[in-house]
Amino acid sequence: MIRKADEVKVEYREHMRGGPGTAQVTKFIAGDEELQNKGRLFAKITLVPGAGVGHHEHENDSELFYILSGTPDYEDNGKMVKLQPGDVTICPPGETHAITNNTDELVEVIAVIVYA
Repeated sequence: MIRKADEVKVEYREHMRGGPGTAQVTKFIAGDEELQNKGRLFAKITLVPGAGVGHHEHENDSELFYILSGTPDYEDNGKMVKLQPGDVTICPPGETHAITNNTDELVEVIAVIVYA
C-alpha cells in the first residue's frame, strides 16, 4: 500500500481531549484494517502556540509520541516534562498523558496508537 501526500486526511480538532485551542491531525493511516487490527492511528499532530491535547487515559491501547519540532510541555501521569525534538513518549494502558504548546513556535508530533 502507498498513500501519497495529497491523499492523507487532515482534521482540525477543537479542544482535542479537552485541551486548549485547535490541533491539526494529519492521518497518514487510520483505522483497524489498515493497521491489521494491531492499532488505529499513525498521524502527525501539529499544535500552534497555545494549543494542546488534554489530559486523558489510555485503556486498551498505548500511544507513542515522537517529537519532530518544537518544545512542548508533556504531562506523564501528573508529572510535567519539557520535551524537545527527538524525544519519545509512551503512554501504556491504564496511564494518562497530555501535551501542550506553551511556546511561540509550532510543535509537530508523530502519534501512533497500538492495541494492548
